[in-house]
Amino acid sequence: MDLGLKDRVYVLTGATRGLGFAVARELVADGARVVVSGRKEESVDAAVEALGGKRRAFGVVADNADPDGPQRLINAARERFGRFDGVLVSVGGPPAGPATAIDDDQWRAAFETVFLGAVRIARTAAAELGSGGVIGFVLSGSVHEPIPGLVVSNGLRPGLAGVAKTMADELGPRGIRVLGLLPARIDTDRVRELDALDGDPQAARARHSASIPLRRYGTPEEFGKTAAFLLSPAASYLTGIMVPVDGGHRRGF
Repeated sequence: MDLGLKDRVYVLTGATRGLGFAVARELVADGARVVVSGRKEESVDAAVEALGGKRRAFGVVADNADPDGPQRLINAARERFGRFDGVLVSVGGPPAGPATAIDDDQWRAAFETVFLGAVRIARTAAAELGSGGVIGFVLSGSVHEPIPGLVVSNGLRPGLAGVAKTMADELGPRGIRVLGLLPARIDTDRVRELDALDGDPQAARARHSASIPLRRYGTPEEFGKTAAFLLSPAASYLTGIMVPVDGGHRRGF
């Protein structure tokens, strides 16, 4: 199936590694062009090279908490590739820990990056997109139920899902779609770090795998393909939804 991605241009934040990079790779493979951001110049440069060089990708050093970052990213898309068709907002995982251990400074820092930064990027994109544009958020299964030991994610990501659904209602009449992706146990560095917190990463992986109907962790490629479809014109009648990418782990409707 042709997803209609050829020559379309997307901005992906936090996309020098992990799930964001996996999505960028799938978009580029189907003919799109991407602007990827990250906080370190060396990682941004490495990601652009891995994505096929500057004919296919362009890198911008930016932090999601930077108020000037969203406009810089969109301007880069237009200046480098001549158009701007959508954005995927992805941020690094907030600090792990129980509710009684996360202090005010950690909450404030996570709010600035995970919540306010994401909202600012989406709001800026909404002002710049036309009909056919799309705004995607990489969230988490914590949108639906708390994940033990990840209170910051449990607190902030459901709020972002609410913002995304509200924006879908507001922007739908302009032909702009807004949606979220809810990864669970995808085999990334972040998930391996979380498994290691249990003290026995292999046992943690086996335990989590046993709770997934497919009995395995997902791959970044599987997540990337799902996201590429949802961002593409092929998904033109999908908006306001939160899509679990979790091997069937979430059993609710």
